[in-house]
Amino acid sequence: MPENAKIDFNLPYIFQKSPFLPHMKNIDRYVQAATRDNTRRSYLSAIHHFEVEWGGFLPATADSVARYLADHAETLAINTLRQRLAALGQWHIDQGFPDPTKAPIVRKVFRGIQRLHPAQEKRAKPLQLDQLERVTTWLDAAIAAAGAAHDPIAQLRHARDKALVLLGFWRGFRGDELARLEVQYVEAIPGEGITCYLPQTKGDRQFKGSTFKAPALSRLCPVAAYQTWIDLSGLESGAVFRSITRWGRLNEDGLNPASIIPLLRSLFDQAGILDADQYSAHSLRRGFANWATSNGWDLKTLMEYVGWKNIQSAMRYVDGVDPFNRSRIERMLPPLKLAGEEPDEKPTI
Repeated sequence: MPENAKIDFNLPYIFQKSPFLPHMKNIDRYVQAATRDNTRRSYLSAIHHFEVEWGGFLPATADSVARYLADHAETLAINTLRQRLAALGQWHIDQGFPDPTKAPIVRKVFRGIQRLHPAQEKRAKPLQLDQLERVTTWLDAAIAAAGAAHDPIAQLRHARDKALVLLGFWRGFRGDELARLEVQYVEAIPGEGITCYLPQTKGDRQFKGSTFKAPALSRLCPVAAYQTWIDLSGLESGAVFRSITRWGRLNEDGLNPASIIPLLRSLFDQAGILDADQYSAHSLRRGFANWATSNGWDLKTLMEYVGWKNIQSAMRYVDGVDPFNRSRIERMLPPLKLAGEEPDEKPTI
């Protein structure tokens, strides 16, 4: 690619050289809308890593992609390499070039990496209900202390965090879903419940959007926490959860999904949760899923509530009440015989 060339990742290269470019803004807008913001950012990051940090050239050859995989086989996770391949492939398709990631040499190298560098999937620890209570209690105390100290900025930040944690837990939201919630698509009815509409969710290929509901509760209430945050922030539209400057100004854009992980870990650590660095935004969803199954929710009901479309997705978030099957195996063991007691049956020879 020519040095200093400014390439729009979403718009085919041939269009960017067209004299009719000013008239193609609508096309570009719709092309961008077809790709989720998170996907676009991760793809751009992958292209930057290949071209700038590694020193590759675009369009790429199959051999260069294979070398790229081999050079990073020991340092990048399998899922990261898979995402890098997807980004490179999409770049070539968008620009009208043959996709080198589909070449046999690339596929063989990737399979070899999978075999020689197997990786066990790491899962975030689920946030348990007693831990949720502990975090909420700490936040309530922090909000009260900020009010007594006439510190509206700290009060605002703690109110946001309380709404984010409680809504994220009881609704089973992922971090990116929390970041994409918009005020105009949320309806909170005090004492009844809250309805959240997301124009697009993960796996929603038809862009139909999804509606999620959560009830108002007698304690740890997501509806009351959300309403308090909205009242304090004065938000009427746009992103629900935003960063707050040291001067108390709310950012126009929503929180970056990646920033929710350190936000939660810092919050959990301050609340006294052990091993806070082992939690992530997925901890809220996993925590709710485990709470629900341990309280008698069947898998079908849980899938409908959270919005999972297949059992495999649901099972990744659900830990069994007895993950090692200890109770089942113990029940099947024969009772321990006392010393000197005759066995029930003589052993056969």
